[in-house]
Amino acid sequence: MTFATARHLLSALVVAALAAAPVFAQTATQAKPFEPTVGQAGKDVVWVPTPQPLVEKMLDMAKIGPQDLHYDLGSGDGRTVITAAKRGARSFGIEYNPDMVELSRRNAAAAKVSPDRATFVQADLFETDFSKANVVTLFLLPSINMKLRDKILAMAPGTRIVANTFTMEDWQADQTETVSGDCVSWCTALLWIVPAKVEGSWQLGSNTLTLTQKFQMLEGTLGGAAISEAKMNGAEIAFTVSGQRYTGRVDGTSMKGTGPGGAFSATKK
Repeated sequence: MTFATARHLLSALVVAALAAAPVFAQTATQAKPFEPTVGQAGKDVVWVPTPQPLVEKMLDMAKIGPQDLHYDLGSGDGRTVITAAKRGARSFGIEYNPDMVELSRRNAAAAKVSPDRATFVQADLFETDFSKANVVTLFLLPSINMKLRDKILAMAPGTRIVANTFTMEDWQADQTETVSGDCVSWCTALLWIVPAKVEGSWQLGSNTLTLTQKFQMLEGTLGGAAISEAKMNGAEIAFTVSGQRYTGRVDGTSMKGTGPGGAFSATKK
């Protein structure tokens, strides 16, 4: 091979390498896994992950377990769904961003959580039917919570709703907990238990029990006496009349429980 031929061949190889470089760079860029950024824009809210200690606290407050069907609305990187599934729940993550959905699936696989326990769905949370869930978790702005509130209140009595930090305005939480230690921001969890609807008149023995209801809080009278310390806890009802405590359970238009005279039953008029 002459010097001129070798120089020509070397030049050709350099040109070919330079031409291929953008292709290699593009392939490397395409192959890089998606990595979320705290504060990245989403459809309804920016993405900020719930600290893992608070995830654990939220699920503790919900008393989640193998008997539960759980939905996480705005599931982000999947951590709440994965943690719930590890506790035995059948858990669904609803997330609008398809990249976050794929990331969640990878995270679940890395955590050795099977898709039949942790399922991630690319969907709009406002168009999702989560009515069969008995546990719902949220990290959404109060304005978004309020848009969901009527749908939540229509769920089965006893459904547990747990949110990171943000309220449901005048629907007061049944329980509020704050974690410390490794959690330095977004560290407060709020629990609501969907109350049964009991407002109206009930026939309780020879007396009429009249109830007015604002979410889980009750007021009213039994006979001519005012009730106090009256509250729903899901389908469970409790109130005091003239220093005597009544506790019971509501099932539609029927109420059964225990009062000062023993067992009682009431029927809604």
